[in-house]
Formats: sequence, C-alpha cells, structure tokens
Amino acid sequence: MHTTHVVLVILLAIIFLISGLSKASGNPKGLSGTRDVNVPDGLARVIGLFEALAALGLVIGLRANFIQWGSLIFLWMAMGGAIYTHFRANKAKTGVPAFILLTLISIALVTI
Repeated sequence: MHTTHVVLVILLAIIFLISGLSKASGNPKGLSGTRDVNVPDGLARVIGLFEALAALGLVIGLRANFIQWGSLIFLWMAMGGAIYTHFRANKAKTGVPAFILLTLISIALVTI
C-alpha cells in the first residue's frame, strides 16, 4: 500500500507543479481554464502559486507526514472549489479533470 501511495503522490505533485506554475507565470494557456469560468487572472495566479507550493509540499511530505497531510487537504479543497466554480459557470464538462484529481487526492489521503 505504501508504494501505491508514493507513486500516487509523485503523480499528483507533477500534475500540480506543472499546472500551478503555468497559472502562476501568467501563461495564457495556463490561465485559459480559469478564464473560461470567469476567475480573475490575479486570483488564478495566486491559486497557481499555492498549487505549486502544495506540490512541493507533497514531495517534502514523503519524509514529513504532516506536511503531506496539509498539502493534500489544501489541494482537495482547491479541487472542490474548482468543481463548484465550473458548475456555477454552467461548464460542468470542463470540471471533469478537477473531479478526477479530487478522486485521486481522496485516494492519497486514505492510503497515508
């Protein structure tokens, strides 16, 4: 079970590091998803910064469990907020990746 958890956490860290850095850098392609659901660019960039920091927390958390817990909980709440935002903007289909990530984060939380 530990190997599954480590692989899942590394996968999540890679995904959120790439996603977070592309939003935080202000890359138009990275911000396109948040622009589609009417999230201001400034807020999206802050969210991206926190996603990237949480991704680093996931990797550091492989040695310090409490950091990993905090990172996973933050990412879980962020994906829940993303799903809510997509539904509120009547774009539920574009919220599917956030739902998949929410599910993977939930599995990672259970396998700690």
